[in-house]
Amino acid sequence: MRRVLTTLMILLVVLVAGLSALVLLVNPNDFRGYMVRQVEARSGYQLKLDGPLRWHVWPQLSILSGRMSLTAPGAETPLVSADNMRLDVALIPLFSHQLQVNQVMLKGAVIQLTPQTEAVRKSDAPVAPRENTLPDAPSDTGWSFDIGSLKVADSVLVFQHEDDEQVTVRNISLKMEQDANHQATIEFSGRVNRDQRDLTLSLNANVNAADYPHQLTADIQQLNWQLAGADLPTQGITGQGTLQAVWREELKQLELDNLNLQANDSSLKGQASVSLAEKPKWVFNLQFDKLNLENLLAAPSPDAANADAPQNGQSQVKQPRPVISSNLDQPDYNGLRGFTADVLLKANSVRWRGIDFTDVSSQMFNHNGLLVISELSGKMGAGHLSLPGTLDVRNDNPTAEFQPRLENVEIGTILKAFNYPISLTGQMTLAGDFSGSRIDADAFRREWQGQAHLDLKDTRMEGLNFQQLVQQAVERSSDVKAQENYDSATRLDAFTTDLTLDNGQLSLDGMEGTSSLLSLTGAGSLDLVKETADTRFKVRVLSGWEGESKLIDFLKETPIPLNVYGKWQALNYSLQVDQVLRKHLQDEAKRRLNDWADRNKDSQSGKDVKKLLDKL
Repeated sequence: MRRVLTTLMILLVVLVAGLSALVLLVNPNDFRGYMVRQVEARSGYQLKLDGPLRWHVWPQLSILSGRMSLTAPGAETPLVSADNMRLDVALIPLFSHQLQVNQVMLKGAVIQLTPQTEAVRKSDAPVAPRENTLPDAPSDTGWSFDIGSLKVADSVLVFQHEDDEQVTVRNISLKMEQDANHQATIEFSGRVNRDQRDLTLSLNANVNAADYPHQLTADIQQLNWQLAGADLPTQGITGQGTLQAVWREELKQLELDNLNLQANDSSLKGQASVSLAEKPKWVFNLQFDKLNLENLLAAPSPDAANADAPQNGQSQVKQPRPVISSNLDQPDYNGLRGFTADVLLKANSVRWRGIDFTDVSSQMFNHNGLLVISELSGKMGAGHLSLPGTLDVRNDNPTAEFQPRLENVEIGTILKAFNYPISLTGQMTLAGDFSGSRIDADAFRREWQGQAHLDLKDTRMEGLNFQQLVQQAVERSSDVKAQENYDSATRLDAFTTDLTLDNGQLSLDGMEGTSSLLSLTGAGSLDLVKETADTRFKVRVLSGWEGESKLIDFLKETPIPLNVYGKWQALNYSLQVDQVLRKHLQDEAKRRLNDWADRNKDSQSGKDVKKLLDKL
């Protein structure tokens, strides 16, 4: 045991002595000019080191520098600048005049990927199809230079493409290990705070940089993020996933394959790519197993007109972020002008505004501000809906046109989803054409125009029972009796009408409804903003009378005028039964007098009655 301890102490003394001699005999500043020349020779970048270099021997033999910067050829601003740089070097190569850097560590670095930091090619410089990326032969220089590891801590990344807004990534932590074949492993984390939103991001990836800068391939094995802030759900958005990415420098193209991502309780798979030309081109092919938009989008705010109305099924609304002053003069959907996109989406299930959709399919194309939605369809319960259309934002005033087609869709679910306080249920079939300026529920109420044909089956409108209203009014004005009916709703087997929408005014023309109990026709209008109605019906009650009489037969065949008006949640009505009954009595009296006059046409009394009837 004593011999072992003695041997270890001797080795320790030799190591300390060697390091001390190295520190005393080798000046790290001798490497300054070499490092600057090698960086420029291999990449063209200018390395600048401020202050003297010094040794640091524990726990790792390292060279420490003060502030450093790395600038691309002809660039206005350094690509990388850092308060401190540490180079972890191998000990043995130093004895043979070799500088082998095992790890580069930057602390307090600022990395700027902006147009100002990009390399500027000289006008007279020759253009080669591919730059020479082969390393210098050892015989070409007295020193060799190799970096196996990179570590960045407490740093900032500034990214900007062309004239777009800058994106700043803070609290960067990066660790990269690279082998001789340029196969690297990367661990990265950072945080982006922008527009009152906070994004925390981390990933682990395997990177193939063998053909860099012409091509860079990354296999992201673990990706985690958390997004919270304004215009987002209260609980934020948390997700994870895996994907493969390929960057092709000559084409300026990024491809994302084998996407497998989750965000809250939604999940997607598919592929995506973008070509960063003057106007980027995006291509998406995504499949969602489940897409719950209620957990990805902030709850819709109540309309100004309905601020006092109860919002059924809506959670507490989070305040939206303030509008950025630089965007005040920007037209709506201005962002669509700057790129083209080809999008194909499919989803097994989608939840939005309390509505569950299945087998959703969408295909759309954006061409620098002209968004064409050739397909947007899916199933809603037992029904089916399709919503193709276009959105043109190439001019200052956007225009949207949509052609909705709905088949056997529950109308009550749609009314509830958009907070229309109308107690109506039934299977709706609709075909129409609508246009407006903004794709928004409130804008549809106030600013859109269009026409449609509407068919409803098995409808039930709560609050007013047309049959009951007519029969109760007849009972009060005559000796006719009706069967007791305690239902407070109007039921129709079928109902049709033509709709016309004009800036919040919805006209209902050619209304027709039938059931075993009644038949009606009518016309009217709805004010979608003030939530008022003014409708006029002619109602025939076909059943529910007690007994048999000529008056009952007359009532079955005679439409009774009924006017329904007022607020949707407190409707009023007026019923003109007395006039109908009075006219019926007058007609009956005239008929009987006319019969009496015909029987006594030869008498003076008969002639006088006949003359009187002719004047009426």
